[in-house]
Amino acid sequence: MAINTIMKNKPYNVVSSEGSGGDGNPPSSPPSPRRQTSGFSQCRRRLRSKVPLQYFRKYSLAAGIFGRRNIQFLLLLFFLYFSGLMMCVGRFSNFLRHSREPIAIYKSHLLLEKFWHDIETDNSTALELSSVWQFKRRMRVQKPCPVSTARRHLGSVEVSSEPTGYLIVEANGGLNQQRSAICNAVAVAGILNAVLVIPSFGYNSVWKDPSEFRDIYDEDHFIATLEGYVKVVKELPNELISRYDHNITNIPHLRVEGWAPAKHYLGKVYPVLQEHGVIRIAPFANRLAMNVPSHIQLLRCITNYRALRFSSPITTVAQKLLNRMIERSSMTGGKYVSVHLRFEEVGMMLRGMGFDNNTSIYLASGKLYKAEQNLAPLLKMFPLLYTKESLATSDELAPFQGYSSRLAALDYTVCLFSEVFVTTQGGNFPHFLMGHRRFLFNGHAKTIKPDKRMLVGLLENMTISWKDFKDDMDAMLLESDRKGMMIPRVRKFNRKNSIYTFPLPECDCLQSHDSSLGLNHTLNALEPPR
Repeated sequence: MAINTIMKNKPYNVVSSEGSGGDGNPPSSPPSPRRQTSGFSQCRRRLRSKVPLQYFRKYSLAAGIFGRRNIQFLLLLFFLYFSGLMMCVGRFSNFLRHSREPIAIYKSHLLLEKFWHDIETDNSTALELSSVWQFKRRMRVQKPCPVSTARRHLGSVEVSSEPTGYLIVEANGGLNQQRSAICNAVAVAGILNAVLVIPSFGYNSVWKDPSEFRDIYDEDHFIATLEGYVKVVKELPNELISRYDHNITNIPHLRVEGWAPAKHYLGKVYPVLQEHGVIRIAPFANRLAMNVPSHIQLLRCITNYRALRFSSPITTVAQKLLNRMIERSSMTGGKYVSVHLRFEEVGMMLRGMGFDNNTSIYLASGKLYKAEQNLAPLLKMFPLLYTKESLATSDELAPFQGYSSRLAALDYTVCLFSEVFVTTQGGNFPHFLMGHRRFLFNGHAKTIKPDKRMLVGLLENMTISWKDFKDDMDAMLLESDRKGMMIPRVRKFNRKNSIYTFPLPECDCLQSHDSSLGLNHTLNALEPPR
């Protein structure tokens, strides 16, 4: 099937750029049909004049009595309903009051007091960081990556060797949601055979970070790495943008459905791009399916693990933080544990797994609520606790203050090279980090992701012994070890997992290449701790 056949499919209607948010005025509603008088109502009026007046008086009296009884009945129903509702709400609120207390504090402070003597004296089973991970994966001999993917065919659809036009996208969200959008934008440009304009970052009311692409990533490296795969430019050519009065909002704007497959872009978006020579897609979060052809999937791999390198100001400070973290972990051979958490009593879990108080821990987080109070138990169990604020000087962090994505990039770097990464939550940060670690560490995420429901149950059990608690933590660590090396089975066109969390097998051809070059293609010459 050629492009001409696909053109028969109805393409997108271009969203008007006029007005708020790029939406045009909605079409007016069709006029309501004229109301007609039925023959039945006319007949009823003729009959009404022939009925005796006494009949209407009796009918009106009966209707009044019946109406009053209906009102009383409805009032009774309303009273019963309201009473029942209040009873249910009362019971439900009591349930919430009783259930909120263990969910909020888990009784872990009480359990910590109970176990503290055992924790202080139990060093017989201290876990060596170099031997945390027991499962090893035998890596296959990687096939070399294709030299170029931009000129391939997608299915039976042939694309021209010349670019079809220019693609503009807006990456929104935090650091790793933007990273996902960038990788997807490169993949979509590959599908459409388009030239990609460096993505713009939408200002988010939650993250409140006005950073642009060049503030977080190395633009020149991004463009050079993708050369031969997808052409990337920093801005539209002047002759093209002048056709739209140098106003990007005048460019044809498309809204694509979430998780759209590749054929959707070819059938609906490609004809519009071919007609106008430039299109704008916004918003662009999660606008491409995980399940795409292998050569398009490879574009995501190349973008995520080679092309996206943090900018020089970020990598300079990140390198300092990493070196200092390794220096402060001398008692464990320069190896350390990084923790990304949402509830703070996770320290008891790590001590139960065998990590002793000589273990250096890097805590990746934003501003914590009542930090001194909530982190006190963790600091008590792990005195070698560090954050970017404690490792860097105030002058070093000053240029990053007020820029949440740039600060998150520092955390991302230090966590990436830790021997153990601990996360107790979902979200883009741990998912991208786990995938990146799988890519770097021969398919193993080296991540502890506990069963939160099980952990909460154990922290509420005031009768459990320290030995039994440790046995449960050992089992939880073993399960994290087993799951950390899992690679999903990916048959042709059936990927269900995120390639950003599970980059293998599609990205494995890049591993041998990157291992021979160090990590210059990922984080600007940052070397992992040996």
